[in-house]
Amino acid sequence: MSEHAQPLGSAVRASTGSESRKVIFASSLGTVFEWYDFFLYGALAAVISKQFFAGVNDTTAFIFALMAFAAGFVVRPFGALVFGRLGDMIGRKYTFLVTIILMGVATFCVGLLPTYASIGIAAPVILIVLRMLQGLALGGEYGGAATYVAEHAPAGKRGLHTSWIQSTATLGLLLSLLVVLACRYFTGDQFEVWGWRIPFLFSIVLLGISTWIRMSLHESPAFLKMKEEGKASKSPIRESFGKWENLKVVLIALFSINGGQAVTFYAAQFYVLFFLTQFLKMDPALANMLLIISVVIGAPFFILFGWLSDKIGRKPVLMLGLLLATALYFPIFKGLAHYTNPAMDQASHQAPITVLADPATCTFQFDPVGKARFDSPCDKVKTFLVKQGLPYSSSAAPAGSPVQVSVGDVRIDGYDEAALRGAVTLAGYPTSADVAQVNKVMVVVLIVVLILIAAMCYGPLAALMVELFPTRIRYTSMSLPYHIGNGWFGGFLPTVSFALVVYTGDIFYGLWYPVVVTGVSLIVGLFCLKETRHVDINNN
Repeated sequence: MSEHAQPLGSAVRASTGSESRKVIFASSLGTVFEWYDFFLYGALAAVISKQFFAGVNDTTAFIFALMAFAAGFVVRPFGALVFGRLGDMIGRKYTFLVTIILMGVATFCVGLLPTYASIGIAAPVILIVLRMLQGLALGGEYGGAATYVAEHAPAGKRGLHTSWIQSTATLGLLLSLLVVLACRYFTGDQFEVWGWRIPFLFSIVLLGISTWIRMSLHESPAFLKMKEEGKASKSPIRESFGKWENLKVVLIALFSINGGQAVTFYAAQFYVLFFLTQFLKMDPALANMLLIISVVIGAPFFILFGWLSDKIGRKPVLMLGLLLATALYFPIFKGLAHYTNPAMDQASHQAPITVLADPATCTFQFDPVGKARFDSPCDKVKTFLVKQGLPYSSSAAPAGSPVQVSVGDVRIDGYDEAALRGAVTLAGYPTSADVAQVNKVMVVVLIVVLILIAAMCYGPLAALMVELFPTRIRYTSMSLPYHIGNGWFGGFLPTVSFALVVYTGDIFYGLWYPVVVTGVSLIVGLFCLKETRHVDINNN
């Protein structure tokens, strides 16, 4: 008998006891593997920038690599629409089975892709296409897994049960970091030549495991009940977004929590890694190791806060996370700078670098086509400072004034690389973070705090989103705001923040992006978001 033809009583019984645990395990494990596939790119962004964007300057190459990372996020809302509609019409199980196959194949193909040196501009173009396929897949994955688990969970435990799905993103990141670290160790100096391909090729093994696991699952009881009662939606997209009473809830979900939650997650898991390696010049292997330790410590808190939301409500936990993010991001990242690279921190206070120039002579250091020439003295000064990872501030000089660089009390007129290099060395600016001076304990503590904030916002989220929408349009309605928030607000965090830092020279300036987003989400959430933990999702 087909699972769609199961009697309702049998479906309900299947969602209890050991079967419920199987649902959580199977859904979570498959989702871990899918997040692994997706996050590999973020963990290898610096390597990928050299392999696939070699035709442009270094700063542009890294921004391009981050844009390719973001490309996967751009299409996630479209994946939510496509697969959300299928999930509401044909079922949760088979929809997110399709998504994981699409993700696994796209990831495997990245491992086979020739580099820029081999096939030129076709390499980054194909890479971006594969990232977009990954984004489409993930756009359907999360909504399916979260809805599926929530619809199996008993009343009063939806926060706890769905929090396992919430933890999968962190566990997927952890798995990707561990695999990358192992490959770096075993391939040594060949890692950036060919060793980076192994983590992508390994995904085909995980795809096989995930597919086998998900084939063994049954359809959700709530979906079967809806189908048996003849209440399935014939047009979930139109019903979700074409009726104001539903669209209003979608907009509240997006601007009250999903946008803010997204930036807290990506600040804690990705931007912090870019911050440590690109701005503070920490050794990448050490940065990965400290992030792994932090993730291991922080991962259980996603479960804890999901459980807590069952006890005291979704909204209090979520709002506290947004409040802490808004208030603490600047102090936390300034603490990271102090404990990671104390020599850089000390030098920037004792001998700050200031670029005084006519703004008309300075160009934003981003060249999309690799044809721009940054040859004005101001451009050359800022290019040098950016490449060295040196924090600086800009001041406007009268029109026609020559560029002047101040390094503490030292003044350098025009662009004189030798003099500039000597001045920053004399001022104590290091070329990289001294491993011996890195306060590893405090760095881990601060990253764990970032993860705790993300866990407060992310742990209860799946339960809240499922509870906001009725069964007939649940997959579609919850997926779109989630993936707009995570795909657009969160996915662009590393790119936008890095570009803001490059533009201003202030390594902390990029934090304004997540702080503004979390602040807006906090205000909207306090006034517009309703509490949902007592909603009966089987009869709404």
